[in-house]
Amino acid sequence: MKKIVILGGGGFIGGHLGKRLKNEGHHIRICDIKKHEYFDHSEICDEFIVGDLTDPKVVKLVIEDGVDEVYQLAADMGGALYIFTGEHDADVMHNSAIINLNVSRECVLKKVKKVFYSSSACMYPEHNQLDPNNPNCEESSAYPANPDSEYGWEKLFSERLYLAYNRNYNLNVRIARFHNIFGPQGTWFGGKEKSPAAMCRKVAEEMDGGQIEVWGNGKQTRSFLYIDECVEAVIRLMESDFSEPVNIGSEEMVSINELAQMAIGISQKKLYINNLEGKEFFDKYGFKCPLGVKGRNSHNKLYKEKIGWEVSQPLRVGMEKTYQWISEQVQKKTVEHSV
Repeated sequence: MKKIVILGGGGFIGGHLGKRLKNEGHHIRICDIKKHEYFDHSEICDEFIVGDLTDPKVVKLVIEDGVDEVYQLAADMGGALYIFTGEHDADVMHNSAIINLNVSRECVLKKVKKVFYSSSACMYPEHNQLDPNNPNCEESSAYPANPDSEYGWEKLFSERLYLAYNRNYNLNVRIARFHNIFGPQGTWFGGKEKSPAAMCRKVAEEMDGGQIEVWGNGKQTRSFLYIDECVEAVIRLMESDFSEPVNIGSEEMVSINELAQMAIGISQKKLYINNLEGKEFFDKYGFKCPLGVKGRNSHNKLYKEKIGWEVSQPLRVGMEKTYQWISEQVQKKTVEHSV
């Protein structure tokens, strides 16, 4: 049995990771600024500490001597509405950077055996993602650096931080660049949800014969990885001896319009897509339509070569599970508001 600390375990990926590792018989301690909204704590950990990881005293409390593994997933982040409007840039960079500065140092001081850091595909250069049909997100394309958001710049900085601790202090690190992880028990409303959850929510909320909004022209492309496969990929990476940054994502690329149409098809409703952009979008929301890069897709050759495993589940399978869960949440919320 390993003694494992999951930072950010009150979030979507951290909760699922905690559940998997706890079921495998490990002792799990979670720390997050908030409790998990959808998992009972007994499902995902043995100890749950509510604390702000920007405070070094909290980090010292959580990471004790004798910890085998630390999974660092804590960050100030969200969907396009949170990341790409520019309104939260300072908080995103400050909060996440401080957390990683605290955690990397404490892991060295407490002699943690192995550390996982969750980076993001947002750190890839914007100029390699201008063609929606041919984006380049191969790991070697990271430099010269030019992320399209301050969130991406902070992720790139923190990658280098952990690698520097690896070189200078022998910190045993594993770094994954996540590509749009989705699934049940995650944020599905309020502005921090990712595209799959947003599409499922919009479809679930709309009556048959209505329409849903898709920001931009809907031709921007992405790939999306279901949470169970993400957790499997993270665990296999941690068990490997590969210490360079590597992509964890799906290579099944779709346009945002196709993602929306998939959610509509799963619902069996007859709905129409309203692509909202430009002046029409600004007049309605009061800010420029936040889209991110035009194209992004995971490149998994390096992971296959170094880890010996690959994603197999089609996007639709994960979307069906996600839509079912979000539809249930929408119905519960509707009932609560009607009482």
